[in-house]
Amino acid sequence: MEILMSFIVGILFTAATYLLLSKSLLRVIIGTAVLSHGVHLLLLTMGGLKKGAPPILQEGTAAYVDPLPQALILTAIVIAFGVTSFLLVMAFRAYQELKMDDMDQMRGNDQHE
Repeated sequence: MEILMSFIVGILFTAATYLLLSKSLLRVIIGTAVLSHGVHLLLLTMGGLKKGAPPILQEGTAAYVDPLPQALILTAIVIAFGVTSFLLVMAFRAYQELKMDDMDQMRGNDQHE
């Protein structure tokens, strides 16, 4: 199962890199969101996909699941949601002002004069 998750993380990182290198501002934001999902799966996979009891102290339970990777992922999800929301609002405002979402034209590097 860890090998399958590793391949999925690699596919997500590849897709995110492709989207981040595009000229459209919306694609860059979607690439950032896909990259954060890949990081969440990477954290979950690196923590180990174990089966066991919940981390509650009881007699007779030998194997416990580590709650730390789940807590890290939960925190990362909240942070990624905040960053994605902020980027979407900034992109909407830039589109309202400039009426475009092409990154090269926003920078002033337009070669088509």
